[in-house]
Amino acid sequence: QVQLIESGGGLVQAGGSLRLSCTASGRTFSRYAMGWFRQAPGKEREFVAAISWNGGATPYTDSVKGRFTISRDNAENTVTVYLQMNSLKPEDTAVYYCAAQFTAVVHTTTSTWDYWGQGTQVTVSS
Repeated sequence: QVQLIESGGGLVQAGGSLRLSCTASGRTFSRYAMGWFRQAPGKEREFVAAISWNGGATPYTDSVKGRFTISRDNAENTVTVYLQMNSLKPEDTAVYYCAAQFTAVVHTTTSTWDYWGQGTQVTVSS
């Protein structure tokens, strides 16, 4: 059974930090790219950051560059991916989703990702 379980969301003031975690199991996710997307109310889901299976590529959307850092820990049966979010802004408020993509080259288009988590709410107050 494939599971992607996110945690770490919450309410934080502008300028603060949060660290999201996602634990993936049920597939050999060590060979998958992992990513984070977000969806604000009334908006489409958008790409935030991703990391290739070996950590060699870490694309980010422009609005989070220099503030967010993605990383991963490949264990034997599970993979955990992290999103360290610093200098948070009210416009970062959204539901954040973890996703997995079976590919050697990371694609940021939402429709190309194979598995999704249920999401975790991040709210940044001004």
